[in-house]
Amino acid sequence: MNKLTYQPIGTIYSNHEQPKATPIQPVFAQDCEGRIELAPEWVDGLKDLDGYSHMHLLYHLHQAGAPRMRVIPFMDTEERGLFATRHPCRPNPIGLSLVELIGIEGNVIRFKGADILNGTPLLDIKPFVPRFDQRLDARGGWTEDVNDAQAQDRGLREYPGQEGDV
Repeated sequence: MNKLTYQPIGTIYSNHEQPKATPIQPVFAQDCEGRIELAPEWVDGLKDLDGYSHMHLLYHLHQAGAPRMRVIPFMDTEERGLFATRHPCRPNPIGLSLVELIGIEGNVIRFKGADILNGTPLLDIKPFVPRFDQRLDARGGWTEDVNDAQAQDRGLREYPGQEGDV
């Protein structure tokens, strides 16, 4: 295969300094605010983004470990295939978060739902479009077997009985 190269378009800032203390998904980080400092050459691309309530952030998981094809996800105790999880130790460590847009001022974008480490390189921003992104018949695989209380406890990352895996 051909090698691909991406350049960050900005940097994501949050209050999360340690991977093991960072919430797992935006749903567990709803009150966590973050900001993006977009590189000046991309600011014109922010036109009309403020009309959306949410956006997808794609970013480089710059502190992820080596790829592993079998992992124990945070919500489970059973080993799963990597591609049936959102574990960060991937062949291409790309993160994806759906966050709430708070505001845009110049090259700074403020958002809620920051489940992202401070200083993370941002690769792209895409608007969340309910007409295109909502799927009423979607299935959640093995995650549907995890009760809500367990997911909430483990989603905060520091929970009783945590074994140190992501």
